[in-house]
Amino acid sequence: MLAVLQQVEGEHLARFERHLQHSVEEVWSILTENEKLAQWFSELRVDELRAGGFIKFDMGDGTFEELAITDLKTHSVLEYTWGEDRVRFELHPTPNGCELVLLETIRTITDHTPKDLAGWHVCLNVIHALLDGRVIESRTNEWKIWYEKYIKLINEYK
Repeated sequence: MLAVLQQVEGEHLARFERHLQHSVEEVWSILTENEKLAQWFSELRVDELRAGGFIKFDMGDGTFEELAITDLKTHSVLEYTWGEDRVRFELHPTPNGCELVLLETIRTITDHTPKDLAGWHVCLNVIHALLDGRVIESRTNEWKIWYEKYIKLINEYK
């Protein structure tokens, strides 16, 4: 399912939802433990897991961008900066596991926005697959499919 886009207080909010048959604790660990985080987003590394702490983004050239953790509630909320935007993961327990919600608050829609949205979409698919013991064979091919869909979504949204 594609993210839902809406305007909120002069910004744009992309909302992704995944219903997972895994506990909040299992999903939290894949979001916050570096060895598990590397399996779905190899450029990210949690440096200090606390509000006011940092996640580091490996720029691939020997430099790192610090993403400030702006909100953290263990097993519930992880929010950090993403350039001028914010990314927020929320976990909600359900009878059969949990609901994972990813909210990206986007200051300005640009030509890069569909790339980011497709990227987050694939990340969530990879998280789901990893938790289920499955493998997504080609993240690049998967990304290309979703990228085209997000281009269309952004064009309809404007």
